Amino acid sequence: MSFLPLRRPGRRTRLAAALLAGSLAVTLAACGSQLDPDTVAKVNGTTNEAGDTGDVGDVGDTGDTGDTGDVGDVGDTGDTGSTGDTGDTGSSDKPGTQNASDSPQKGENSSTGDGPKASCNGFKNQTGITDSKITIANVSDLSGPVPGIFESAQMGTRAYVAYFNSQSSICGRKLEVMALDSRADAGADQKAYLQACDQAFAAVGSMSAFDSGGAGVTQSCGLPDLRSVSVNPERQKCSTCFATQPVGTSKVPDSYGKWFMSKYKDATQHTAVLYINAGAAPVNAKSMAAAWKKIGFKVDYEQGIDVAEFNFAPYVQQMKSKGIKFVMYQGPYQNTVKLQQAMKQQQFKPDVYLQDATIYDKRYVDQAGGDGDGSFVFMSNDLFENRNNKEMQLYLSWLQQVKPGAAPNMYGLYAWSAARLFVEKSLALGGRLDRKTLISAINSVNDWTGNGLHAKQHIGASVGAECTKVIQLKGSTWRQVSPGSYMCGSMVSTGIGG
Repeated sequence: MSFLPLRRPGRRTRLAAALLAGSLAVTLAACGSQLDPDTVAKVNGTTNEAGDTGDVGDVGDTGDTGDTGDVGDVGDTGDTGSTGDTGDTGSSDKPGTQNASDSPQKGENSSTGDGPKASCNGFKNQTGITDSKITIANVSDLSGPVPGIFESAQMGTRAYVAYFNSQSSICGRKLEVMALDSRADAGADQKAYLQACDQAFAAVGSMSAFDSGGAGVTQSCGLPDLRSVSVNPERQKCSTCFATQPVGTSKVPDSYGKWFMSKYKDATQHTAVLYINAGAAPVNAKSMAAAWKKIGFKVDYEQGIDVAEFNFAPYVQQMKSKGIKFVMYQGPYQNTVKLQQAMKQQQFKPDVYLQDATIYDKRYVDQAGGDGDGSFVFMSNDLFENRNNKEMQLYLSWLQQVKPGAAPNMYGLYAWSAARLFVEKSLALGGRLDRKTLISAINSVNDWTGNGLHAKQHIGASVGAECTKVIQLKGSTWRQVSPGSYMCGSMVSTGIGG
């Protein structure tokens, strides 16, 4: 596939994209939960060597079919013991044969999944695969204007690899993560994927604000790219690229919008859609506004805000003059705080302030203080605090194994989900595993939940979940206010960004 030369964005544009990526209909959260790896590993009947941890707080009661109860706090943990590296783990098994370590583990949360496992007869070494290991690349924004902004995606991938390597292998090979830095820069993303094409078998769990950069080279070399989240339309159109949180820009779920229509009908008739005016945020925000109009919203004010803007007062004044009662914002949580501070200063309090899960983040809660009270968030994944979700507890546990003290967020959650999907499809292919067969296998995946971590995502079709939930911040606690586990509906086609 041919593609146009990439123009390296300036520093301001790179900063804008790095900050806004969390607002592109994807989710970010960091509640600081840390759970006991030994206790959580018993979900699977295994144990891990880790330091002692503190007690875990109780989870609040769940309400009836209407609003759900508050989620209890998760207790602090002690230090987690260190673990060895997960890369370059050799195997004494004869390559190309099925062996005991490849046998399915017992339990619904086994590292190998509960799907079919094919014979390894005929397995061949190839790009990224040796007698002892299978190398998978993770290309995420680690440095740049906001250092570490998507490190969680790399940590989520490493966490699943550590879990898998502790129990099993793929035809005698352990997994190794090749960590690459896309630096919130399209050119760096392109360069990293050129390296991945030459040295890795596949890319897994990646997350970059400028993921458009490597889309062309990824498709050209036939590299399977199973991402945490797809952000830009160019990546969404790449035929070898997938994501466990697909963001199909022109397809918007109507489930949460209809919920707001039923609960806050008058407010939905006086809506403002604001967004960071850089990267993919404008096209995503415009598509969302178009979808809302189709289901009955009246959008009176649409406005992009430059990332370098510090004076939010004029935008607040515009909303006041237009009688806005429902505010939707797409942007980094730091700018959310500035916007809400300006709203307070001008005594402007809409009936609804809504954002995606970019602000489902302890840092936002701490910085916004009382100004964030009452904010709504829509998302398509389970809560970190749900101790009844065994897969969630595994993610939290093994995250602490690879980086003690790390806070979970949605990018890491979907990266874990991507790594699980990669493993399950590789084991199902066995001796037939190569790049082409893996891409074909992923193309057929529909209704993937990451073993219960999130709502059904249509991976092969690159279409996100129709099912969502709404949570609200009360004091310093997020509380689910929508009924059931998820509300499900249809995808609204807007024709924007497709």
